[in-house]
Amino acid sequence: MSVWDDLVGQDRVQEQLGAAAQDADALVTAVSVGERVPLGSRMTHAWLFTGPPGSGRSTAARAFAAALQCTSPDRALGGAPGCGFCDGCHTSLVGTHADVEVVRTDLLSIGVKETRELVRRAQLSPAVGRWQVIILEDADRLTEGAGNVLLKAVEEPAPRTVWLLCAPSLEDVLPTIRSRCRHLTLRTPSVDAVADVLIRRDGIDPERAASAARATQGHIGRARRLATDEKARARRAAVLKLPLRVEDIGGCLKAAQELIDTAADDARQVSEEVDVKETEDMKAALGAAAGGRMPRGTAGVMKELEDKQKRRKTRTQRDSLDLALTDLTGFYRDVLALQLGSQIALSNVDVRDALDRIARSSTPERTLRRIEAVIACRRALDRNVAPLLAVEAMTMALRAG
Repeated sequence: MSVWDDLVGQDRVQEQLGAAAQDADALVTAVSVGERVPLGSRMTHAWLFTGPPGSGRSTAARAFAAALQCTSPDRALGGAPGCGFCDGCHTSLVGTHADVEVVRTDLLSIGVKETRELVRRAQLSPAVGRWQVIILEDADRLTEGAGNVLLKAVEEPAPRTVWLLCAPSLEDVLPTIRSRCRHLTLRTPSVDAVADVLIRRDGIDPERAASAARATQGHIGRARRLATDEKARARRAAVLKLPLRVEDIGGCLKAAQELIDTAADDARQVSEEVDVKETEDMKAALGAAAGGRMPRGTAGVMKELEDKQKRRKTRTQRDSLDLALTDLTGFYRDVLALQLGSQIALSNVDVRDALDRIARSSTPERTLRRIEAVIACRRALDRNVAPLLAVEAMTMALRAG
């Protein structure tokens, strides 16, 4: 097992990263023995991984980080870095390596304060590993101010620091930052490749693995969740019934409210699991009395924590809504395929009766307008339109076609 085993359907990216890891290994070795640094190195200090959701951007970044930290003795015999077994590879992949910092956010954005802390860390020399690696999984969520802070670090990197940025597309990253990174584009893996990794790595039944991979259109993380979580399957089934429930105005409004309520319930479940412990830990750290009274001067800290939890809850609700809208888009894509007589594989064969019913009762033009309505709803949510208002407008548009 190598560090690249979970990088599904990305042979070209794996080849490029493997070659860069070999050059990085040669570079560190040369410096350590006082030799001249090899010319024409395929290694660089900043990388930008882009690709659609589920393509494995963060997986590729983690695998590359592990290859950079690989300490396998086989390297001295010509073996490629990234064995997957040594301490450097293992701790990098599981997130416990002292010199691999993985940054993700469950908030709406990454601010200046957090980015300055990352930049400070980036100036340090590796503590135990060969490189100081910082993986920024949500580079698209950097605020403009945070992006400008990061730019300075990317422009003038420390000698043994590597930045690995992940974003859906180049346009989601500041031009000044992306111009200083080596760019790698990942593609959506095939349904068969995703099903294979679910069977091989997670021990999932082949039929269920194939169904989950097909339903999520090659999104690895969503496919794994759909195959292993009964609640996720129930939520998806409820969303796919929505096109049959928008035949009148009352049905539209009720369906919209239920979609919002489901997203709110998801956010509430996440917050209940995290917020209580987070709050209690903060109170203990601030020295709260046994009766729960907080020391003077700590109200501002608790208010900051509450604001963070509120933003996280909003992000979770939006993510849940976005997932539902993605499923709806896939439904109408299948309807359009049936109407046009396309031979492409359907994603939602488990609701074939509903697909056939909608396909017979409408036209391709109406289906395209419905897809546009779902896309317009996603854009409205990105612009902070009230979720219920945006979803109600979408369901009314789905009814009108």
